[in-house]
Amino acid sequence: MTVVWINGAFGAGKTTTARELIELIPNCTLFDPEVIGAALAQLLPAKHLAEAGDFQDLPIWRRLVIDSAAAMLAELGGTLVVPMTLLRQDHRDEIFGGLAARRIAVRHLVLTPAETILRERIAHREVPPDLPDGEIRVRQWSFDQIEPFKTAFGSWLGGDAHPIDNGSLTPRQTAARITDAVGAGHVPPCDIVQSPEPTAETVASGVLLFDERDRVLLVDPTYKPGWEFPGGVVEPGEAPARAGMREVTEETGVRLEEVPRLLVVDWEPPVPPRYGGLRLLFDGGRLDSGRAARLRLPGPELRDCRFVTESEAARLLPPVRYERLRWALRARERGSVLYLEAGVPVGGGGQEGGGGGG
Repeated sequence: MTVVWINGAFGAGKTTTARELIELIPNCTLFDPEVIGAALAQLLPAKHLAEAGDFQDLPIWRRLVIDSAAAMLAELGGTLVVPMTLLRQDHRDEIFGGLAARRIAVRHLVLTPAETILRERIAHREVPPDLPDGEIRVRQWSFDQIEPFKTAFGSWLGGDAHPIDNGSLTPRQTAARITDAVGAGHVPPCDIVQSPEPTAETVASGVLLFDERDRVLLVDPTYKPGWEFPGGVVEPGEAPARAGMREVTEETGVRLEEVPRLLVVDWEPPVPPRYGGLRLLFDGGRLDSGRAARLRLPGPELRDCRFVTESEAARLLPPVRYERLRWALRARERGSVLYLEAGVPVGGGGQEGGGGGG
């Protein structure tokens, strides 16, 4: 099962090209995520929609895109063509990572007509007549998106997607160009980790690594939103500490010589659709400046990594994850182990004390 994702600026010709493409690729179906955005306008309170601004910023939209694409492919098989602008790399990572977790390969292309051609197309674009001030509003909005697209293309999109310059091509010719590029292997599946979603509670081990300034290492995974600690899910038959050591090596290239010391055990309650489970944090020790400088550059699993103070971590980590880190740092200072539930110490030993990590 495959997704061909056609990215590009508004007015680049994604949808018209997609309609032609489904005629050229056998067993191919069109899926336009705009339909989900329109449905959410009917399902969600107007105030909630207004606060988001763009429906792509709604987590429910991104989840429904993943689930809908997977459901369509499970029903129909073959190839799904998705014409949709994605300008934020974290949104791309979340959606493509969610599809990869379902063993669905994503081939990412971007249409790149010259800006002068793009502006001309927008100027002559048909606008639904029933929209209040539709022509002015829709055209201006499309013009306003040109600069964000150029920024995204220059920062990450240009290196992530296979470019197709369709400035002088008809939609049919553009679709034929895409078919040839995909068929010739010029558009390989996106290099993103395949992390199957759990079907029950899990045990996961994280490892805290520190630099010589006692800052803690955080990583930014491509396959889920938010910053994290190096680590991952414990595999069947695997010791939790060893799982943390394995994940540290896979993600950062650092090999821990000794089994790290346990700092906290945190029970993460299930919050649908997530199952929760036990989350363990270990003390991986301090890296000298040489080892810290040799951290492997982020690969398919990681978008970024950095050493941060405790106060900086509070701005990067989701709240429960930050509380887990905060109490792990207190346990490290005291040489103790803490048991938490949803980031809150239970059973004594959770009083504040000791030095701060900020």
